[in-house]
Amino acid sequence: MNAREKEEYLREYEILKKKGKPFFPYAIMKDSVMMLIVAGVLIAMSIIMGAEQGPKADPTTTTYTPRPEWYFFYLFELLRVIKPPALVPVATIGIPTICMVLLLLLPFYDRGPERVPWKRPIATTTGIMVIIAMALLTYKGAVAGSPSEIELATSPQYEQGKAIVAESGCLACHAIGENGAHGGLGPDLTDIGSKIPKEAIKQSVTIGPGIMPSFQGLGEENLNAVADYLASLNGED
Repeated sequence: MNAREKEEYLREYEILKKKGKPFFPYAIMKDSVMMLIVAGVLIAMSIIMGAEQGPKADPTTTTYTPRPEWYFFYLFELLRVIKPPALVPVATIGIPTICMVLLLLLPFYDRGPERVPWKRPIATTTGIMVIIAMALLTYKGAVAGSPSEIELATSPQYEQGKAIVAESGCLACHAIGENGAHGGLGPDLTDIGSKIPKEAIKQSVTIGPGIMPSFQGLGEENLNAVADYLASLNGED
């Protein structure tokens, strides 16, 4: 944009600005009225339709799958992508904060007067990239499996034991591959089969040494399946 075009633009802008209405009280009044309407609709829906409370929370369950609200699915998925515990602050605080600051500073590093999207490549590209990233992360977070899922591949004959381990809450204290509590209360089970024989593993699961609870209630068949699966873990892919 040369000096003449800039001068014409500023002149037209001043003319349009004089024809318009001031932000206060016109725009504020419209926003306030709309806010009151939305609040009234929400209150009416809450009174008439009620709010679903869901079943009573059971702190002893091991099959509950924690899920965030839909507007946090993108952050939920970001935490699944960035798995190392040391990088959790980066995923929860660092990346979202940096992206938000970059968006807030967008008017300062893209100061072009054009309002046509294809004449504002920086702003347009940034907006499209943010929408795509948020949509993709939200979708993947919405369809993601249970946090108790064990992603480490195993042979078909050990699938039953793998499912029992996942459903019994073992990953709350132990780690298996990339899943579970790395640095948790219990040892890493990724290569437990190369360290402890199957009989010792079954005994530990049955009696629950130390602070570990006993899983004798699983029954003999399930205990054998768990012992077989854990004994098959040798740290090899």
